[in-house]
Amino acid sequence: MIVNTFLQDIDEVFALYKMASDFKKTVSGVQWPEFDRSMIETEIKENRHWKIIVDGQIACVWSITFNDPQVWEERNADPAVYIHRIATHPDFRGQKFVEQIVEWSAKFAKENEKQYVRMDTTAGNQRLADYYIRCGFTQLGPKKIADTEGLPAHYHNATMVLFQLEI
Repeated sequence: MIVNTFLQDIDEVFALYKMASDFKKTVSGVQWPEFDRSMIETEIKENRHWKIIVDGQIACVWSITFNDPQVWEERNADPAVYIHRIATHPDFRGQKFVEQIVEWSAKFAKENEKQYVRMDTTAGNQRLADYYIRCGFTQLGPKKIADTEGLPAHYHNATMVLFQLEI
């Protein structure tokens, strides 16, 4: 079941981010920074933070936005939904949550008159890039983010890989 995250979930969300970051480091050598709590609280309050519930437990979380100008620059003018920070609880890995998120996002984008679903990830994790492509995304290539002011630390001095799904 996909529903909005609630403020009372925030400690569990941060626990998931920590687990996902630790796993990401073992797979790609890159890990997420600790995210700003107020950023996540804002996403939750604005109904832009989502969760998948399995047997009453938060199994996966992610956030969305309708603008991502620092990453997408001129392409940000396109009507799109941007997915960020997918984190899955280790007990639920392998359940194809990204595929469920893509299906949900495509429907959500269509309902909100958006043309694309977009996402990015740190370069260097070919297994993850291949998975996103299998989920229907087109890989648009690597991109060094020029203006990282205000972005989470994993964007600073990093090359990102951009992905896009046309609706």
